[in-house]
Amino acid sequence: MPEVIFAGPEGRLEGRYHPSDDPAAPCALILSPHPKAGGHMDHRIPVAMYEQYKRRGFSVLRFNFRGIGRSMGVYDNGQGELQDAAYALDWMQSFNQNAPFSWVSGYSFGAWIGMQLLMRRPEVAGFISMSLPTNTYDFAFLAPCPASGLVTYGTNDSIVPADDVDRVVEKIRVQKGTQISTHPIEGADHFYTNHLDITMDVIDDYLDEHLEDRYCPPREPRLLGFDG
Repeated sequence: MPEVIFAGPEGRLEGRYHPSDDPAAPCALILSPHPKAGGHMDHRIPVAMYEQYKRRGFSVLRFNFRGIGRSMGVYDNGQGELQDAAYALDWMQSFNQNAPFSWVSGYSFGAWIGMQLLMRRPEVAGFISMSLPTNTYDFAFLAPCPASGLVTYGTNDSIVPADDVDRVVEKIRVQKGTQISTHPIEGADHFYTNHLDITMDVIDDYLDEHLEDRYCPPREPRLLGFDG
């Protein structure tokens, strides 16, 4: 899990990068929760997402948004953080110029940033959005959504009510041939307390269904410490 520092729009950004052994492997970018709510790249959910793509042979990067850890800059209400994500994807792609496509996975605030990023980057072929903050941000920019993806949410989420996620996702238009799938996690809260392993299994099932067999290795026991 090499530590990396790369240029961002406001100075250096700090990340963790796993390069694939395959020079033609796809890429995955992992986006963290809200910087003002304790969000950082070593949060248990971004780490779980990172390990998920790593097992599948992707080149994968997670990083700290501006102002977090050793990343320079200050919080910018999402606009600057979207720029950070674009710079991060550029940096990773500079080392993976033969990558056939990229995926973006984000949690909460990071899911909102990821949905905006895929609207701007046609190489993003799919997304995973956990606890999408539909009651905080406007998703009208998805007009239409250009890639298929999965949205997971907890049925006991007191921060983003499950009904609100369903309401917003149902209204999102998608391009022909694409689909936004939703999967409620029964009993889970916004943080997937005691439900993270179950949720990652749901996401693995989705990835197995939508990726080629070579990116779908046999399941391994999950590392202890993700759930809690």
